[in-house]
Amino acid sequence: MSDDTIRLVTIGRMLRRRSRFLAVLVVVGALVGYGTSILFPPRYTASASVLLPGQWEERELLTQAEIASSSAVVDRVAASLRWSGVSGSDLRDQVSAKAADGNIIKISGTAGTPERAQRLSDRVAQEFVTFAARIAGDSTDPDAAAGPEALRQEVRRTNRRITDLADAADPGRTVEGVQARTELEKLRTALQDAMKKLDEADPTANEAGMVVMGPAARPAGEAPPTRTQFVVAGALLFLVLAVVGHLAAARMNRRMRTEPEIAAALGARLLGSVGVPDEGRAHRPGARGARARTRRLLGIDTRWDVPAPQAPVDEAGMRLRYRRVCARLRDRLPASRLLVVVPDGDGVARRAAERLVAEAGNDPSPAPAGRKYPTLRVVEVPVSLPMVPDRGAESGALVVVSAGSRTAEELAQIAEACADGRHEVVGVVVAGTVRVRPARTAGRPADDAVEALAVRGHAAGGAV
Repeated sequence: MSDDTIRLVTIGRMLRRRSRFLAVLVVVGALVGYGTSILFPPRYTASASVLLPGQWEERELLTQAEIASSSAVVDRVAASLRWSGVSGSDLRDQVSAKAADGNIIKISGTAGTPERAQRLSDRVAQEFVTFAARIAGDSTDPDAAAGPEALRQEVRRTNRRITDLADAADPGRTVEGVQARTELEKLRTALQDAMKKLDEADPTANEAGMVVMGPAARPAGEAPPTRTQFVVAGALLFLVLAVVGHLAAARMNRRMRTEPEIAAALGARLLGSVGVPDEGRAHRPGARGARARTRRLLGIDTRWDVPAPQAPVDEAGMRLRYRRVCARLRDRLPASRLLVVVPDGDGVARRAAERLVAEAGNDPSPAPAGRKYPTLRVVEVPVSLPMVPDRGAESGALVVVSAGSRTAEELAQIAEACADGRHEVVGVVVAGTVRVRPARTAGRPADDAVEALAVRGHAAGGAV
């Protein structure tokens, strides 16, 4: 796994084999999210809209939005509402304003109840309009305030003068009189258009015309994040962290997974690979105690990243592999006694070793007495501090280990323990789980075919 690319099939296998554990983590995450939501009481948000008539630039609208949520407006709102224990600084975090399309300032107020949220947003909108009108009516520059009004008076005097001149001109008797009256009317029209544009561009007139577009609607639901969102977020967070943690642990896993790697770590020859039926979790031996029962209940008593069971085989094919391993042992050490070393806790290797011993005891070959299968004896050694019995009548040691169960350091320690006990590691057998097909019901002599293949198979040599 450490050198493999993480694929969707890997994630799918992890979700399938760790479903109970992940389900428990999702429930715990949901409970954590629920507990977190208690620390954050529900909040409700209501919105009111204020229309700004006239022509406004975007930057001017942004300025008005900042004014609506400023302390000058919010402090007036706090003073008018007179809520117990709520000051202007407290309301400042509960009020927001933004410029919307169509010269509209949208003012939002957040409170602990729908009624308070509605009342807050309405009051802010009213205070904003009042404050804007007050700003429009006040001016710190008398000359600037008197300038537009003086210009209007001057325009009115000019209009009266134009009327007097038009009346004094010869009314239609001469060409010059008609032209003079025409020019005077054009001048009057130009002055009126100029004053109209001046009134439309006057910011005082725009600001004074702000209108609150009705009361704020009472909120029907909580403002995010709601309690449901907290619960869902907690469940998803724990699920994602669990998946990432599993994948990270698998990436850092240094256990040997391939047959050549295992043989190289033990410094011995690979004699073949054998399979044991995948009997499911219920038939697997496990440790005892509350901790072991909890691990079995959560489904974490077995590794999720071990190779999937091999392709379905029948009993005859699986038995053939064991007999080929026995035949290769007979070629190397005929009529000898061997110690079968199995790492402690490796249930697959233990079952494979027991079946290998049984197959060696049922030697079907018609070879002479000196060419029989070796006699095998199984011994389990602890991985943390491996200890192999001293050499007696045995001629060597055969190591049986399952793929992906041990690291190179652990396998090297087992080989050193065999050397300390004066046992030469004569071979390695890699065990794995297989799915067994139902036995054939036809009248074909499966056992005889297996025996015939077993006799011929050992001559080819090499790993199966």
